[in-house]
Amino acid sequence: MVHQTMATSSTSASSASSKISPMKLTLLRAVWTALIVGTLAACSTPPAPAPSRPGAIGVRPPPASTPVPGDTGPLPAPMAQAKSRWVPVRWAELPGFADDALHEAWNAWIKSCERPVAPFAALCGEVRQLSIATPEEQRAWLVARLQPYRIESGDGNPEGLLTAYYEPLLDAARQPGNGYTVPVYRPPATLGARKPWYTRQQIETLPEAQAALAGRAIAWLRDPVEAMVLHIQGSGRLRIAEPDGTTTLVRVAYAGTNDHPYQSVGRWLLDQGYTRDATWPGIRAWLAANPQRTNELMWTNPRYVFFREEALTPLDAEFGPRGAQGVPLTPGRSIAVDRQSIPYGTPVWLASSGPLVQLNRLVMAQDTGSAILGAVRADFFTGWGPEAGDTAGRLKQNLRLWALWPK
Repeated sequence: MVHQTMATSSTSASSASSKISPMKLTLLRAVWTALIVGTLAACSTPPAPAPSRPGAIGVRPPPASTPVPGDTGPLPAPMAQAKSRWVPVRWAELPGFADDALHEAWNAWIKSCERPVAPFAALCGEVRQLSIATPEEQRAWLVARLQPYRIESGDGNPEGLLTAYYEPLLDAARQPGNGYTVPVYRPPATLGARKPWYTRQQIETLPEAQAALAGRAIAWLRDPVEAMVLHIQGSGRLRIAEPDGTTTLVRVAYAGTNDHPYQSVGRWLLDQGYTRDATWPGIRAWLAANPQRTNELMWTNPRYVFFREEALTPLDAEFGPRGAQGVPLTPGRSIAVDRQSIPYGTPVWLASSGPLVQLNRLVMAQDTGSAILGAVRADFFTGWGPEAGDTAGRLKQNLRLWALWPK
């Protein structure tokens, strides 16, 4: 799934956590590090070798904090990615490591194991065995099997930006009429023959573009702003009113674009001095006051997204769309990243704080987005529906990331 970001935040995404007494946690970690993890390691395939680790990058001393049991021995050398450098640290550096409800992240990790990537494929057997383990057991396994690396930009900056995205849930109809006037299109047959294809404005106004899209509508929406949000998110759920009077819930998944660059309509409003609030509520407020300028605003973004229809079974409905890794996204535990900074399938510790949400948790790098670029950059998948959309539409705050890589 390829999406643009909707940077603006919301109601807090709930951060479930389990509270454990320090003495119990220490004993359990020690026991499971020595026994359970050792047993699992003995019956599994060893992890594949890690990428080359240039030694030119200095390791910063860890902050003064309570050591995590089992986290002993010398630190490895730093690692380099195309757009980031990874600095090894102690587990104690990870904010909230003792408190996260790891079983929620484990569900996302098991999804990653459906399309495993090296060197994590060798760990998937153990990951599955630990799916019903306690958080203490899972934490001990992480410490024994993985090494945390602080992700930094090339100049050593560990600070970055967190935004969020979601899956819109929209009412739609199979045929235009009764207020349903905005089409959701499949890719046209001529999409690959012309690069770039027509712009958004041309698609909506030129007869030749309209002819190429004749009969390609999956469904019709009421609101061009809703359609724009769907295009930005790259996927959505539609409650479709069928001709026979029934209602069908389907997913429309990303199937391609017209190859024009994404331009933020909110940024255009700010640059023109029309608003100081470029959140989606602010954009809607401006449109309510200037309805005759709707097309003018929408056409400032020439990028147009095409979709494919997918059945939405009860099991599918429990997860989001498939991300760029090829696995379904898990609300609150999947992130989109710049793959030149963090490889798909990497477990990542995420720390972000702001006026709207505090997040210290294990997440999985399972997706990407055209606006998700840079060393310390992530888009947080919040789920589907209005509440998830409110969070995705407003979240924009500081970010730190740690990659968890096999030892």
